Amino acid sequence: MNQFKEKMQEYWKKIQQFFSKLYKDISKKENNEESSWSVGDIVATCLRTLKLLWDVMIALFVCLFLFGAGIGIGYAASLFSNVKVPKTEELVQQVRNVSSVSKLTYSDKSLIAEVDSDLIRTPVAGDAISDNVKKAVIATEDENFESHNGVVPKAVLRATLGSVAGVGSSSGGSTLTQQLIKQQVVGDAPTFTRKATEIVDALALERGMDKNEILTTYLNVSPFGRNNRGQNIAGVEAAAQGIFGVPAKDLSVPQAAFIAGLPQSPIVYSPYAADGSLKKKEDLELGLARAKDVLFNMYRTGALSKKDYETYAQYDLTKDFIAPDGIEKTPHDYLYFQAMAEAKEAMYDFLIKRDNVTKQDLKNNETVKAYQELAESELREGGYTIQTTINKPVHNAMQAAVANFGSVLDDGTGLVEVGNVLMDNRTGAVLGFIGGRNFDGNQNNHAFDTERSPGSAIKPLLAYGIAIDQGLMGSNSILSNYPTNFSSGEPIMHVDSKGTAMMDLREALNTSWNIPAYWTYRTLREKGVDVPSYMKKMGYDIPEYGIESLPMGGGIEVTVAQHTNGFQTIANNGNYLKRYMVEQIIDRDGDVVYKHEADPVRVYSPATATIMQDLLRGVITSGATTTFKSRISQVNPTLAGADWIGKTGTTNSNGDMWLMLSTPNVSLGGWIGHDNNASMQTLTGYNNNAQYMAQLANAIYQADPSLFGIQDKFTLDKSVIRSDVLKSTGEKPGRVNVNGKDVDVSGQTVTSLWAKNGAPTTQYHFAIGGSDSDYQSAWAAILGNASGSQNNNRNNNHSNRSSSNRR
Repeated sequence: MNQFKEKMQEYWKKIQQFFSKLYKDISKKENNEESSWSVGDIVATCLRTLKLLWDVMIALFVCLFLFGAGIGIGYAASLFSNVKVPKTEELVQQVRNVSSVSKLTYSDKSLIAEVDSDLIRTPVAGDAISDNVKKAVIATEDENFESHNGVVPKAVLRATLGSVAGVGSSSGGSTLTQQLIKQQVVGDAPTFTRKATEIVDALALERGMDKNEILTTYLNVSPFGRNNRGQNIAGVEAAAQGIFGVPAKDLSVPQAAFIAGLPQSPIVYSPYAADGSLKKKEDLELGLARAKDVLFNMYRTGALSKKDYETYAQYDLTKDFIAPDGIEKTPHDYLYFQAMAEAKEAMYDFLIKRDNVTKQDLKNNETVKAYQELAESELREGGYTIQTTINKPVHNAMQAAVANFGSVLDDGTGLVEVGNVLMDNRTGAVLGFIGGRNFDGNQNNHAFDTERSPGSAIKPLLAYGIAIDQGLMGSNSILSNYPTNFSSGEPIMHVDSKGTAMMDLREALNTSWNIPAYWTYRTLREKGVDVPSYMKKMGYDIPEYGIESLPMGGGIEVTVAQHTNGFQTIANNGNYLKRYMVEQIIDRDGDVVYKHEADPVRVYSPATATIMQDLLRGVITSGATTTFKSRISQVNPTLAGADWIGKTGTTNSNGDMWLMLSTPNVSLGGWIGHDNNASMQTLTGYNNNAQYMAQLANAIYQADPSLFGIQDKFTLDKSVIRSDVLKSTGEKPGRVNVNGKDVDVSGQTVTSLWAKNGAPTTQYHFAIGGSDSDYQSAWAAILGNASGSQNNNRNNNHSNRSSSNRR
């Protein structure tokens, strides 16, 4: 037993010597004096000391258990070797920084809004704070505050054991100095790296601030829950005024005990709810019980006599709570909330990099949550300037356009909602957007949050673009549009048509027939093409690729922002640039802490993208599925001269209607529909949305005439392969065996654009898709069979009739 005691005494002496020497060494480093310790010395001493503890613990625990714990403890100690000793002046300044208001700006740095921060804080000097509070806090949070050098070795080791080996508690161990460092400098992510930095910084801070300054600063920055208006409060003065209606210097002992107990769990122990109302009795009891614990700690440490403790413990604090006085929130709009959401993501990324948080650390949900909360807190209170990519005149013009012309969309089925996004093709920057018809009436952001099926608007990206990129078809390849069924037996419909005959890719796209898209996607699957890799590169999240109707939008749900990003890829010659709204974040000192960095991803070859541009130009000019071109010509003939490309999309029962547009400079995506998925009228997309989008484009042009780049044109990449092909087969003239006879196939030729390989020589199965009977009919038509020709003409007439009904 005596040997055990001697070992323990020796151990604690070594531990204390370690932290004492570390404390002195930090002082030397701050004063640029030569240190007696190298980083290796610190680690070696730490490890030797911990080894001594290891020897003692062997006598107490099972060896196998201690082996695992010892490895963890050694790892935790080794982290000190990577911790940089801070400069005292910089550290003190950082600790003393009190929150300031952050702001959101447009791309031209003009103000969008100040960032909401309902945090109320009124810093006061030390002599303006009651001694009752100081004693209560010290007794509860750090009874050795006056004697330690910023860290209590025994407590740190106990907490470390709890975290690493599951011995004892994993919480606690933090002095008031460490808590101050945690709040103002390093955050509270549950990682060893962060804890090691906290310890070193706490030791350094004690060199630059005296005890009274540390305590006063702690009391001025700590969170204290909510006040009687439902606002978050920090600092003892705001707590005293917001809970008891008195200055901090006049707090009674029971009131001081209540406030001192709040920082452990401010929201839980606060007497007020988010709306400023008093909590229910059972919820109030949590904070009152905590206050009694604080009173006991004051008695236990000698700050209160037994008599005073018993008296104050009986005091009814509820009569001191001031009456609720709720406040109204500052109104904002779609822009504020979307910009803030993206700013939080950017700030999170910055904090993760700043603190060297590892991927292993981020597997811990508590670490992720801690950094997400820290990012939000930093943005609310850190005095940052968040510069967005939003073009102020353009964005405001878009809001005016939806206010003035949104009613054009209403077709008798109720108020039709809308979402639009304007994106720079060459950067991915969001220049402006429309979240809905009226934020006050509907806060759902239909541009960034609403996810709906894109219908046929997905065809250029998921079916035809990939097939061209793989060299499976060219711009004038032939596809089967003969009547076809899904594997379930259900016919594949196009409005009210079950299909026609063979057609080229241009017609299939212009009229947005469904059967050719079905056969194209089926061909990609049968040939083992990695379709998911294409879509994932563009940010699409598609859970199941085996759905037969996928190329018509079945099983896909996207936001307008996501889908506009997809069309940006085509317009940007096949390079995807992830859309973004936060350009940079600047701290209160003017330093850039975050700046967006472009990360282009090649999705389609330049040849593929420019061929698709050529094809999608026809979708707009043909007028088969949208009247946009004629309507923009009426609204603004100059703007109509821009090189417009695009695609429409309509889902079953007319629940969603899309019009995606691009010029060489920008992409403008648009969705309309009802939040409850109710149907719209058949021609709402074809006419109403086309008219609305023409007015929207004109409003953007009036705000910034250079934006669309009217003088710029889409041009074919030099790598595009031009093949002279038969108009009838989409392949080169050649000799084919048809029904046992070799036939020289010739006729009218056209130029077909290919991304790779070039067109093959005509073969019997010359088209994408189609059954044997379909090819019998097709060859009969090609070779001039009378019945075949009549059948083909009849099918073509049917095609023309259906085209007039397609949105």
